[in-house]
Amino acid sequence: MTAQEVFSITRAQLSIDLNCSSDDFDRDGFVFCEAKENVGRRPFPRGERHFEMLTMGRAIIVSATADILPYVREQLEGRSRDEAFVMPFVSGHGLYYLPDAVFAPPVADGVELSLVERADIPSLYELEGFRNAIMYDIQHPRPDVLVTLAKIGGVIVGMAGASADCARMWQIGVDVLPTYRRGGLAAALTGMLAEEILRRGKVPYYGTSTANIPSQRVAHRAGFRPAWMCAYRGLFGGVFTGPTG
Repeated sequence: MTAQEVFSITRAQLSIDLNCSSDDFDRDGFVFCEAKENVGRRPFPRGERHFEMLTMGRAIIVSATADILPYVREQLEGRSRDEAFVMPFVSGHGLYYLPDAVFAPPVADGVELSLVERADIPSLYELEGFRNAIMYDIQHPRPDVLVTLAKIGGVIVGMAGASADCARMWQIGVDVLPTYRRGGLAAALTGMLAEEILRRGKVPYYGTSTANIPSQRVAHRAGFRPAWMCAYRGLFGGVFTGPTG
């Protein structure tokens, strides 16, 4: 899969999620869209009131439900991108990565890496400490579909998991037990998983909070590059948007 194919698939999916067009990402300034439950959107939970703001580097796409969209437009029009993302009602900043030249960095002697297919993943739910990597829910709407494991002395000390967030994009999460961190295991697990996802014709992507520097370093070391940034929650009338609002 070429970098252009990865980028095109991603923009098409984000367009479904935000209820905009792929061409909107190439515009200057803000694009305001009414949030819709479009077929094929990534099934992240939403409440009755929804707000999301996203940029891939040029346009700022704002998607909100009809009840708050006029207010959001009034507050944001004429602002710069940097001003928009620090407005008082904007919350939940995330940074997302796409593969550039992904690879699995070498690991130390004594570390065994392996791949776990979907049918065998539920057996991993008996282990605690890996909730960034796997969902721990066989009925989850974004199911676990592939996992890479790191074992030392036969004991699982780290894993990276892929969730099928939509038809063509699988999101990677990774966890390494505290004692075994800072040894390159997270990047090795992430890179190995990304390579396998690409071989299966899917787009691997990696997300983290903008404040999580260690997680961002893992993405870079595994060969990912920043692709988009979003704010996925808003504060309106003293109540946050989303399922907890």
